[in-house]
Amino acid sequence: MTTQPHRVRTRFAPSPTGFIHLGNIRSALYPWAYARHHGGDFILRIEDTDTERSSEEAVQVILQAMDWLGLDYDEGPFYQMQRMPRYREVLDQLRQSGMVYPCYMSTAELDALREQQLAAKQKPRYDGTWRPEPGKVLPTIPEGVQPVWRFKTPTTGVVAWHDFVKGRVEIRNEELDDLVVARPDGTPTYNFCVVVDDIDMQITDVIRGDDHVNNTPRQLHIFQALGAKPPRYAHLPTVLNEQGEKLSKRNGAKSVLQYRDEGYLPDAVVNYLARLGWSHGDAEIFSRAQFLEWFDLDHLGSSPAQFDEAKLRWVNAHYIKHTPAEELAALVRPLLDKDGIAHQTPDLAAVCALLHDRAQTLPELAQQTLLFYRPTAPDAAALEQHLGAQGKAAAADFLAQLTALHDWSREAISAALKSVLKQHGLKMPQLAMPVRLMVTGREQTPAVDAVLALLGRDTVVQRLEKYLG
Repeated sequence: MTTQPHRVRTRFAPSPTGFIHLGNIRSALYPWAYARHHGGDFILRIEDTDTERSSEEAVQVILQAMDWLGLDYDEGPFYQMQRMPRYREVLDQLRQSGMVYPCYMSTAELDALREQQLAAKQKPRYDGTWRPEPGKVLPTIPEGVQPVWRFKTPTTGVVAWHDFVKGRVEIRNEELDDLVVARPDGTPTYNFCVVVDDIDMQITDVIRGDDHVNNTPRQLHIFQALGAKPPRYAHLPTVLNEQGEKLSKRNGAKSVLQYRDEGYLPDAVVNYLARLGWSHGDAEIFSRAQFLEWFDLDHLGSSPAQFDEAKLRWVNAHYIKHTPAEELAALVRPLLDKDGIAHQTPDLAAVCALLHDRAQTLPELAQQTLLFYRPTAPDAAALEQHLGAQGKAAAADFLAQLTALHDWSREAISAALKSVLKQHGLKMPQLAMPVRLMVTGREQTPAVDAVLALLGRDTVVQRLEKYLG
């Protein structure tokens, strides 16, 4: 297990530019779990500097998704757009130390430079035209042009870090050009803001997607220029969809909240997501408490994980089966209310207890419960096939025994069933199937004695008399 000599502080820093899917929320789950495992702090930061694409609606979706999954944060949410004065203050420090410089190269000039480099089969990059160097004569400053500000990237040596997923990562500085850290209007750029935030928020560990790997050397240079110790990094491999493509909005990913609306349980989603890139031996099903006890950075996977909705449904079915009946009833009741079934008799918790191992989602469970609350007529051909003269005589005797029962219980009903079967020389399906059809209208239900016990004497007798006269 990874040891920590200091208080762990992690963060989730989403951009509110659309709905948040399972691949995104995994980048919240792991740093949340790591902070909780070590008794540290988990910070929520909204990186909303892309003002054209960011929206308050997307922020609310992020907050609702985290709340549904129980990913509570200790500080935040902090919004980058509200921290602009702080970014400008730090940018001024870098100007004074000579670590950034104004660049007046226009977009058209940059495009032309890029085309030349591509034609020469070179890596497209800024060529340092406006970078001040001893003895270098800079071009004449064009009139009326507001410059961008670029960071003076070291031109020799390497930038390296130990990544908890990728191992040692090393990049030669000569492969990097000078990063734009502020736009012409003075607005700081993403990589610069991230570093200032991580310093101010005292982030010790950054656990994020590997689409940020290319940003890390840039950010490490800025940490160094500001004399700050960088956090430790773990870059998570991509989550793939079922077709092997990157899980994304364009490739069919669904919003996290859609899984809530489709009847998945938050603990099931957390359990499934935890296994999409991390493992604890062969454990497939584990509680949230176990996950937090076990989670570390040493067992993060290095290969992309593939999302499998069938597996998620299987995990969800397990959690439904092991959720207390009263809790299940509280989750199913709004679905029945929506379906126009406002008063549930028999007791919904008892019904859920009987049916909980027959559904993979809450709507499936709600649909299963309808056999108790919304009777349907049996298929005439099926009833004729299963009833017959012998079956009808046995069912009539069974009805008589039910009517005479003093104790309406599953055990008493089961005893009556066995008595009639023995009397008529029948096997269980020969009586249970026609009774099931007459009472529920369905060919498949839980054990017929359990169903009849829950439905109650009056309902059962009334429905059987309808067909047996």
